[in-house]
Amino acid sequence: MRAFTYILECADGTLYTGYTTDMEKRLSTHNSGKASKYTRSRLPVKLVYLEECIDKETAMSREWHIKQLSRVEKLKLIEENKVK
Repeated sequence: MRAFTYILECADGTLYTGYTTDMEKRLSTHNSGKASKYTRSRLPVKLVYLEECIDKETAMSREWHIKQLSRVEKLKLIEENKVK
């Protein structure tokens, strides 16, 4: 089953990284305030980075690696891979 690692930009300019198997549903859940305690108080959120992975484990691993990056490194990753 394919999965995705993603970065959201919150209304306050902060970044949130996660993984999912259904990006459309997950983004909707975030924006309804039900997906994450972190994003709930920073709505609305928008998708700024999306990476397709071969399975959930790979997506989770990639999420962990992205979370280790500095904000500057995350912004560079986002800029180099703009979501259309």
